[in-house]
Order: sequence, then structure tokens, then C-alpha cells
Amino acid sequence: MASEKGLTFEEAMEKLEVIVEKLEEGDVPLEEAISFYKEGMELSKLCHNKLKHVEGQLTQILTDDGQVVDFSIDEEE
Repeated sequence: MASEKGLTFEEAMEKLEVIVEKLEEGDVPLEEAISFYKEGMELSKLCHNKLKHVEGQLTQILTDDGQVVDFSIDEEE
């Protein structure tokens, strides 16, 4: 299994889509299906972590004086 650490989010999603397509075909030998499943779980975890990182960045803003502060929008009830 190649290292997924250097993949972009888009590359990881593309690989994950290919794995899902192969598994959905249903004619993959069991050992290969398990390998695909493990790789898919790693790719899914990688995508999730990348999204959480971006989400963290989006909840902070840089002020005029260079300070990083949390950003939130008060939702009306």
C-alpha cells in the first residue's frame, strides 16, 4: 500500500471512489477486497482529518493587527 500522507484531498477522494467502484462490482477476491477495504478506511480517515484541519482554519480570522482570533456567527433562533 502506497503512503497516503502526501495525497491532496482531491487525490485521496479519487482513489477512494475507485476502491468503492471495485468493491461494488462484487467480483473481487476476498483477500483483495479486504486490502481495498483497509486502504479505503485509511483514505477516508485522511480525508476526514484534512476536512477537520480546514474547518479549524475557517473558524479563525486574522485581525488587522495580525492576531488570530476565533470566528463565530451568532445564529438567530
